[in-house]
Amino acid sequence: MAARARRREARSDVWPAFVDVLSNLLLVFIFLLSIFALLQFLQSREITGKDTVLNRLNGQIAELTELLAMERAGKQDVADQLANLQASLASAEAERDRLKGAADSSTAAAGSAEGQIAIITKALENEKVVSQKALSQVEILNQQIAALRRQIGALEEALGASEKRDTESQTKIADLGRRLNVALAQRVQELSRYRSDFFGRLREILGNRPDITIVGDRFVFQSEVLFPSGSDEINEEGRVEMTKLADALKVLEGEIPPEIAWVLRVDGHTDARPLSGSGRFRNNWELSSARAIAVVRFLVDQGVQPIHLVAAGFGEFQPLVQGNDDAAYARNRRIELKLTER
Repeated sequence: MAARARRREARSDVWPAFVDVLSNLLLVFIFLLSIFALLQFLQSREITGKDTVLNRLNGQIAELTELLAMERAGKQDVADQLANLQASLASAEAERDRLKGAADSSTAAAGSAEGQIAIITKALENEKVVSQKALSQVEILNQQIAALRRQIGALEEALGASEKRDTESQTKIADLGRRLNVALAQRVQELSRYRSDFFGRLREILGNRPDITIVGDRFVFQSEVLFPSGSDEINEEGRVEMTKLADALKVLEGEIPPEIAWVLRVDGHTDARPLSGSGRFRNNWELSSARAIAVVRFLVDQGVQPIHLVAAGFGEFQPLVQGNDDAAYARNRRIELKLTER
């Protein structure tokens, strides 16, 4: 007994520190996971805004390109008109020379020719002004297109950087998820260890009785140990056994760290034979539920925390063994205790 007490004292010295480290590590993981989720959300918003700006700029470029095409067409028309005017001017100048060379031409004819020449010259100057304005507008449009192309290049570069950051964030999040799963698996293993210790302690306390067994991960009491036939009132022998169970549970509450969410599930089961109509319960389901609740209430009265207890009734619908004989019915009438996660 002294050696066993020393081992328990050693475990109680080591495990709280180990569990504190695990708790802090889990909190850090959850905090980092939240930060990366927030960063991913902000990056998604930034990328969506950049896509909107890029679409608007592409629309502007299309409009400017169309306008440039129209201006180039207008410039070509102006050039054609200028060529026609130059040809007309050449013809007019030739006509003027011819008129001047004719010494015996009348003064009225010479004045008319000079008037035509003045009109043609004026029209030519106007066309030159229009052509110069068109060339200025084309130059401005070329400058705007160059600026838009530079902006598009900058946006594409920023988008590439954002996609790279997003890929890195996804990789880090996946790594955090894997590490978190490992931590959760360690918690499950730790709870399994406490379950094994608890069942072992119960076995030592209750003794090797044939009507109290361990089946898989459950501790099974035959109903006759705790209740009279057809009743949910715990008998005297059952109160003694449940008091031992309550004492073991209170020790377990002090050993399992608070950050591990666990409960002791108390399941009531009956056999498949129907109840007589004269009793309090209409069917086996009500009887099994009432027995599970009676055990939970008794444990709470003995000082076990209610947050660590759950009652459930299954009636005859989850038999432990199949069969219609008395031996099968006796095994199926039971109260099961299962230590599990909350």
